[in-house]
Amino acid sequence: MAAVRLDKVRKVYPNGHVALKEASFEIADGELLVLVGPSGCGKTTLLRMIAGLESISGGTMTIGDRVVNDVAPKDRDIAMVFQNYALYPHMTVRENLGFGLRLRGVAKEEIDRRVDGASGMLGLDERLDHRPAALSGGQRQRVALGRALVRDPAVFLLDEPLSNLDAKLRLSTRVEIARIHRRLGATMVYVTHDQIEAMTLGQRIVVLNGGVIQQLDTPMNLYNKPANLFVAGFLGSPAMNLFHGTLRRADGLVLETRDGAIALGSDVAALAAYVDKPVIVGIRPEDLLTVGDHEGVAERLRAHVEVVEPVGNEVFLNMRQGDDELVARVPPHSTVQPGTDVALGFLPERLHFFDPETTARIG
Repeated sequence: MAAVRLDKVRKVYPNGHVALKEASFEIADGELLVLVGPSGCGKTTLLRMIAGLESISGGTMTIGDRVVNDVAPKDRDIAMVFQNYALYPHMTVRENLGFGLRLRGVAKEEIDRRVDGASGMLGLDERLDHRPAALSGGQRQRVALGRALVRDPAVFLLDEPLSNLDAKLRLSTRVEIARIHRRLGATMVYVTHDQIEAMTLGQRIVVLNGGVIQQLDTPMNLYNKPANLFVAGFLGSPAMNLFHGTLRRADGLVLETRDGAIALGSDVAALAAYVDKPVIVGIRPEDLLTVGDHEGVAERLRAHVEVVEPVGNEVFLNMRQGDDELVARVPPHSTVQPGTDVALGFLPERLHFFDPETTARIG
């Protein structure tokens, strides 16, 4: 396995479009790093640059101890799993798994050993003599994973490998990928637009938008301390609630909004420079609490409940306060009904503050 380092790596297409702006970070040896962001953010372009399928316009990329800017894909010691499986329809599972090794002149005994090991790990032993047309979507994806596994590469690259699977298969295959990574200790770079996949798989996550790295951190640090409004809104489902207003100091901090004042709690030193200035206050749905259901939580605002969504282990309250839409995540025993007003509170330490001009996190 090997570490991957990017130093001010850029990608600019001939038409002038900048797909990636000076990305600098390191993927540790044996780490599973996830690239996440909306469509067109540059995540797949970055993955293809690591693979050598896209040229590098500037900066330096290193795999292990070797600069690979001008190294051909076949010489980079990487294996890539594509979104569309890319299996040979006329070959059996065994032949698909071993085809890349045969092209490299690996001995038949070694090919059989590696194929048997990968098929056993992925539960494909009983499908080795079947062709792709006879397999389910999940089985085809496991064959694509197995074809990468038998290569025993320095780096695994996975480009949205679960996007063609249904919800149940996505979950089981996601768990399988996590198990494979833990078993192999392999260096993996995983691309997805799905925040759940990113949060559950990644040891660290790179959040991209518009070709710019917004934040790189562990999943829970990204969730609990988003660097800016984009990260705050992108990670978390339902998304973070945002209140726009002017910060005032009156027996603690107060946010003056067009729909009234919201008491925020005790003063915070990092916010001193923002008193009497516009700020954005964010709060996660699970931190917006219904008064009466939580001991010691005081009412700080009221909202009108429009839709109640029970999802089994929890309930989503879709509410409106003036022109603002709010969502609260509450326990399944909640008795709140649509068409009623509800008193809401929160713990001040669970609030997030953002600068409305720069969108950066305050404090």
